[in-house]
This record gives sequence, C-alpha cells and structure tokens, in this order.
Amino acid sequence: MSDDAYKKLLDKALAQLPPIAAKKDRFEMPKPQSSISGSRTILYNSKEISDRLRRDREHLLKFLSGELATAGTIDGAQVIFQGRFDNKTIDRLVERYTQEFVLCPICHQPDTRIVREERLYFLICDACGARSSLRGL
Repeated sequence: MSDDAYKKLLDKALAQLPPIAAKKDRFEMPKPQSSISGSRTILYNSKEISDRLRRDREHLLKFLSGELATAGTIDGAQVIFQGRFDNKTIDRLVERYTQEFVLCPICHQPDTRIVREERLYFLICDACGARSSLRGL
C-alpha cells in the first residue's frame, strides 16, 4: 500500500471518530473527603464525586455500601456510612468504581455512559465507540 493511500484511509478513519474523542482534557479523579464521627463515617463530597464521574449518586452509594458491607444514606451533599472507615479505604473504592463503571476498558477515556438493554447493562464509550458488558448492576 502506498503512503498516499494509507494517509487517505487514516484521514477517513479519523473523520469518522466522534468529536469528543479528539479532546485530550486530563481527567482527574475526585478525592474523597471523609471523616469519622463516633461510629459513623461521613463522605462530604459524594455529590461532587458523582457529578464529576457523571454517574448517579444512588449507583455510587450502592457500590460503596456493598464493598464496605454496611448501610449508607444520602444526607444532602454527603453520604453517611454506618461504621468507621478511613479516607484511604474510601479513596481506593472510588478508584475501583471509576475503573469498573466509568473508564472505557479499551481507550481508558471517561467519556462513557451506562445503558440498559433488556436485563443487561453495557458501558458505551462515546470516545471510541466500544461497548462492554457490566457486571454487578
């Protein structure tokens, strides 16, 4: 294949990519801000975390509660968990949530959305078009 033919095919492929894929903004994971109050742990910035990840706060709470094996309730912009959990533990779980339910497993971009089809859930990437099945929803 000649260089010109290759460049034409490459230009054609790049033209078909969604516009969001061309953006190279740096994705920064939100850092959880929590404290222990008696026998409870309060996550102060749960709304900010879910907004930045573009995910439903109920879904994030369900994941964190399941992983911490405790009950959690939403109270305004914060979430209150029953039990004492350090910030490092919550930070690690938010990182895992981001890896499983936000970042595309193919291109590692955060431009994804969760779509339900019948009884199955899929992670659809708006950057590269990948479609991956999700477990545990």
